[in-house]
Amino acid sequence: MTETIAAIATAIVPQQGSVGIVRLSGPQAEAIGRAIFKAPGQQVWESHRILYGQIQDNGHLIDEALLLLMRAPRSFTREDVVELHCHGGIMAVQQVLALCLRQGARLAQPGEFTLRAFLNGRIDLTQAESVADLVGARSPQAAQAAVVGLQGKLAHPIRQLRANLLEILAEVEARIDFADDLPPLDECWVVAQIEQVSTEVGQILSTADRGELLRSGLKIAIIGRPNVGKSSLLNAWSRSERAIVTDLPGTTRDVVESSLVVGGIPVQVLDTAGIRSTEDRVEQIGVERSRQAAQNADLVLLVIDAQAGWTEADQALYDLAAGRPLILVINKTDLRPVTELALPPEPESRVSIAAAHNRGLEDLEQAILASVNSGQLQAADLDLAINQRQAAALTHTQQALQQVRETIQQQLPLDFWTIDLRQAVRALGEITGEEVTESVLDQIFSRFCIGK
Repeated sequence: MTETIAAIATAIVPQQGSVGIVRLSGPQAEAIGRAIFKAPGQQVWESHRILYGQIQDNGHLIDEALLLLMRAPRSFTREDVVELHCHGGIMAVQQVLALCLRQGARLAQPGEFTLRAFLNGRIDLTQAESVADLVGARSPQAAQAAVVGLQGKLAHPIRQLRANLLEILAEVEARIDFADDLPPLDECWVVAQIEQVSTEVGQILSTADRGELLRSGLKIAIIGRPNVGKSSLLNAWSRSERAIVTDLPGTTRDVVESSLVVGGIPVQVLDTAGIRSTEDRVEQIGVERSRQAAQNADLVLLVIDAQAGWTEADQALYDLAAGRPLILVINKTDLRPVTELALPPEPESRVSIAAAHNRGLEDLEQAILASVNSGQLQAADLDLAINQRQAAALTHTQQALQQVRETIQQQLPLDFWTIDLRQAVRALGEITGEEVTESVLDQIFSRFCIGK
């Protein structure tokens, strides 16, 4: 018999949050709700109706709350679900959860509610992964991409491609089993169908980088000599005083982080310590961390001082960032025009700003977007945005289809065709969950929070 699970379904923050929700799902959910929730008057326990009352433990008042009952199959998990809407904070919801567990519920595992929704056919695996993406979205565009996944816009083309391959496989296997009763297999038709599927798989696979960018974001390191205005740039860009700004070189001793959204892309900006030779042990540690940040960043902003122009130290920093995408940011152009500077031909991407006066920041963002996939990610482009697991399965699909083509070219028997065709079908089934192992499910749902 399926166990009844319970968990806190909302974030718990001390002295914050007006409402906290404890969720139950399973055959005993309604019974547990009736045991601990007392609804005054003649309120009727109907599905999808909210009740007002008190949560009690043997007559002792725990909280004043609302109860929402959703009977199977009209619930997220397609099981009986009860939600107890309590006061927020820490103590109320924790006491209510403990009471549910004493009544016979089991504490849910991470993602177990969504796992049950998948196992009970409420959603497919792409939709389940989109639930996690929506919870963890760090920009409006990332959230929209997750909503697109929730609507099944990835699952539909994947299922269609899988159906096409199953049709090809059926035609091939029919010729193996009933060779004397059927006309010869149209080899040209098979090749054309495989080519079409492979092309469409490649089109979906091309969204992998975009999906990863929306989910993980972009890591940008701001590097430069001491006192060129790196911290002023971070403060102006983030519209906050994240970094201390003074006229003294070496003020920033460690890497300062700030999270931004640029053109729909989550961005983690790292303001690094000014890189120079120093005898100060603390500053030496900061400089070393700055070097590491520059090497690990997706994009480097090399900030120089327009008053000082291009120096040997700037050239050394440019050489340090070799191999990383880089934008030259010329700061303090309010004090000296760029036209007066003798700059090297490289790097080609350069932006003029005056961070102290909030000038040039829009140009900087446009330069960043131009360096990412040669343009901005627009909402209209977000029909599909696959994740790494889905990309791996699509790659396996393409490899299997390529092997089928080679098998056909080598005029091998039809039995050999079916081996790789089945592998391609299996790989596509792993994306939607039609063919998936328990270990894959464990890997996917372990990323979820408890209560989701």
